[in-house]
Amino acid sequence: MTDAALGARVRQLRLDLGVTLDGLAERSGVSRAMISRIERGEASPTAQLLSKLCAALDLTLSAFFAFSEGADDPVSRHEAQTVWRDPETGYQRRAVSPQGTPSRVEVIDVTFPAGARIAYPPETAKAGMTQHVWLFSGSLRMTVGDAVHDLRPGDCLYMSITEGHVFENPGDTPAHYAVVLDRGRP
Repeated sequence: MTDAALGARVRQLRLDLGVTLDGLAERSGVSRAMISRIERGEASPTAQLLSKLCAALDLTLSAFFAFSEGADDPVSRHEAQTVWRDPETGYQRRAVSPQGTPSRVEVIDVTFPAGARIAYPPETAKAGMTQHVWLFSGSLRMTVGDAVHDLRPGDCLYMSITEGHVFENPGDTPAHYAVVLDRGRP
C-alpha cells in the first residue's frame, strides 16, 4: 500500500465518522500536523502510530487494511493482497483474507525483522475480538498483559486483543507468522 493510498484511507475514515483533524488528534494522541501529513501522503506512519489512529477511528489495524469496493471475490489472489511495511521496524504485513466477505475471521501474513519490537495499547473498545498468532519460522516473544510467551516454530498463541500486547523478535533472523483475527461480531 502506498503512502498516498494509506493517507487517503485515513482521511476517508475520518470524514466518514464526521471527525475533524483536531478531533482525531485529540482522540488518538497523534498530532494534528502528523495526521495532516499522513493524509496528504507525505509521511509514512509507524505501526504504533497507525494503531493509535485505528483505535481512535474505532477500527483494528486489520480492518484498516481490509477494504475494497464493488463485488467481492471469494478468492484472494497473492498479487492483489494489500502489503504494508512499517517504516520504523521493517515489519511487513500482508492481508491474506478475501476482502468484503461476511466472515468474522481475517488472516494476516507477517514477516517481523530480527530485533524488532512493537507494543500495542489495550483496545477495550474491541471486546470479544481475539487472535491466534501462529509462528512458522524464527522466534517471537509475545507479552500479553503481564504474561510473557516465548514462541518457537509451530507454536500458536491465543489471545484477546483487548489487552495490551507486545510483539518482539529476540532472534537474529526474521520471524514469519500468521495472525488469525476473529472480530467476534456477526
